Order: sequence, then C-alpha cells, then structure tokens
Amino acid sequence: MTQNLAKFIDHTLLKADATKEQILTLVKEAKEYNFASVCVNPTWVKLAAAELKDTSVDVCTVIGFPLGATTSEVKAFETKNAIENGATEVDMVINIGALKDKNFALVEEDIKAVVNEAKGKALTKVIIETSLLTNEEKEKACELAVSAGADFVKTSTGFSTGGATVEDIALMRKTVGPDLGVKASGGVRSLADTEAMINAGATRIGASSGKEIINGQVSNSSY
Repeated sequence: MTQNLAKFIDHTLLKADATKEQILTLVKEAKEYNFASVCVNPTWVKLAAAELKDTSVDVCTVIGFPLGATTSEVKAFETKNAIENGATEVDMVINIGALKDKNFALVEEDIKAVVNEAKGKALTKVIIETSLLTNEEKEKACELAVSAGADFVKTSTGFSTGGATVEDIALMRKTVGPDLGVKASGGVRSLADTEAMINAGATRIGASSGKEIINGQVSNSSY
C-alpha cells in the first residue's frame, strides 16, 4: 500500500528560499520512497534531472508560477526551456484574471501554448487556483483544460488563499470525466488527507509532506 501511495505523490519544494542542499535532500527522499516525481522551480530542473537519471522518478516543474499572469509566449518559452533542462512534467498556472473576465479564448490559448510545447515530451498539468474561483469558474477552467489538450487539472499553487479540498476534487473529477488526471495540491499534510483526496477522484497529490504522509505522520507544511 505504501509503495502504491508513493506513486501518487509529487514530492514538492517550491519555496523561493530553497537551497541546493534542500533540493538534493528532496531528490534523495524521492529516490528512497519512489515518489511519482519531484516538483521544483525551473532553476532546479537541470540538477534534479541529473540526480534522478536512471530512476523511475519524474522531474516536474512549474510554469507561470505562482500568479499565472505572464504572457502565453513566456509560458511557452518556460516550458521549452524546462523540457530542454530535463523536465518530464510541467504544471502551468492559468490566466486567472482572464477567466474571471470570461475571456475564455485567451485562457484556452494560454493553456494550448504550453500543451503544444510539451506534447510528446512532458505531461501538462493545469493549475486553476480553486481558492480564487466560483464553482462555475472551476468547471469552466476544467473544460478549457480538456479542450486545450492538457493531461491533468490541478487545484492550487499552494501560494494563494487556500489549497485543495475534497469538494473541489470531486467537482473537478466530475467535470473532466474519468480519463484526465486530477491533482490535489496545497494543504495535503497527512495520510488521511491523501486518502480522502484519492477517494474523491485525485490521481496525483502535490505535497511537501510526502515523507510524513507515507510514514503516517501529520506535517505542518502549508504546501
């Protein structure tokens, strides 16, 4: 069970003050527990990829993070650069303001810019930042991610006003159907949290508390 659970987890360190030593510890733990991936800021992708070569642990990074307010062209370049450096999964933040303005064409094209750059080279996960959206907006964001060809929808950056909830995961799963990935991130700190998210429909968990989750402990981490 523990081995299977580990493969749900993106072992995450996205803090601005993360040091090389901390990233190397993250990577070491990911190897030890055989997590699905490490999720790191783009500046650490090359190091993580080198350290994880010849393992089953993927390298995930973030695009347009954490606000989602960079242009589509910048997000596309970030994606290209990250993949060149060794990323095999990219978690991009949507243009949240455009979604709230009902500029759905812009939101879809923004997602497509990343999907097109990543297609065949890396999985694309679309962060919709659920804590800032109404239920109607959450559903629309998920629909746009599906139509843009993304592989996953994801709840949160972990850097906004709230993280994943069971209710949001259930809503996202219902909206995208059975085939798209759904990632819960932000505030998943325990085995109970993780199991609740998976039971609600999550197929991936983003957490800095992966070690504690697997060991049945509760973390006080915010991500």
